[in-house]
Amino acid sequence: MIDLLGYEFMQRALVAALFTGLAAPVIGTYLVQRRLSLMGDGIGHIAVTGVAIGLLTGFSPTWTAVLVAAAGAVLLEVIRERGHTSGDLALALLFYGGLAAGVLITGLAGQSGARLQQYLFGSLTTISIADAWFTIALALVVVALGLGLLPQLFAIAQDRDFAVVAGLNVRAYNMLVAVLAAVTVTIAMRTVGLLLVSALMVVPVAASQQVARSFRTTLLLAMAVGTTAGVGGLLISAELSFHATVAPGPTIVLLALAIFVLAWPLGAWLRRREVRA
Repeated sequence: MIDLLGYEFMQRALVAALFTGLAAPVIGTYLVQRRLSLMGDGIGHIAVTGVAIGLLTGFSPTWTAVLVAAAGAVLLEVIRERGHTSGDLALALLFYGGLAAGVLITGLAGQSGARLQQYLFGSLTTISIADAWFTIALALVVVALGLGLLPQLFAIAQDRDFAVVAGLNVRAYNMLVAVLAAVTVTIAMRTVGLLLVSALMVVPVAASQQVARSFRTTLLLAMAVGTTAGVGGLLISAELSFHATVAPGPTIVLLALAIFVLAWPLGAWLRRREVRA
């Protein structure tokens, strides 16, 4: 383990995993509260189009993914708010249209499927210094806004009518959550991949909900679970790679699921204890 951490690529990967695990559950907590757990999947699929545009034009796929994912997230909110299409159908449109367009554009760019696979399933150990700084900066923005605007975002996620009566600009805050979700997807793109990003946003929240009794505690505990899964999954995959080819992304997600499995009986015991009390 010590020898592994002596390599620069592992140090960059460790920093990226730490900040990704810290930021993803922040916005994921609000999505779960709004019953939009699959929104990360929809944005992740449309971000594939952004990656493909970057490969086609020669620009950084990370930046083009941010722009396209943010545009798709805003479009989703507009459809949900003003359109006649249900939220579930809007998510389906993002799923299929975004993924299909991304694969098509990647082919037009003359890139192989292996190039796109780095973004679909993550490629944490090949992250560059520029991508590591990019991940740190965006993660800090997500955490700062997610914690700094916690009362407002919680009010909107919990009771929209109350938020309107309280004078909050519900539309603006909903758009902000959508854009932050898009930013979170691109943060986690190189860590766990676009196809698994929603798991890192949702599973730590589900685990923390088993034992937490308030929204704030749930959010903070989810951040701790996400950080543990991110760093622990990377280190476990690095150790297992001596014997087999193990990708960090799936290992991170499986570790988060393992934490949920451990938290579930503990939460059930705590609830029974409260009922007896």
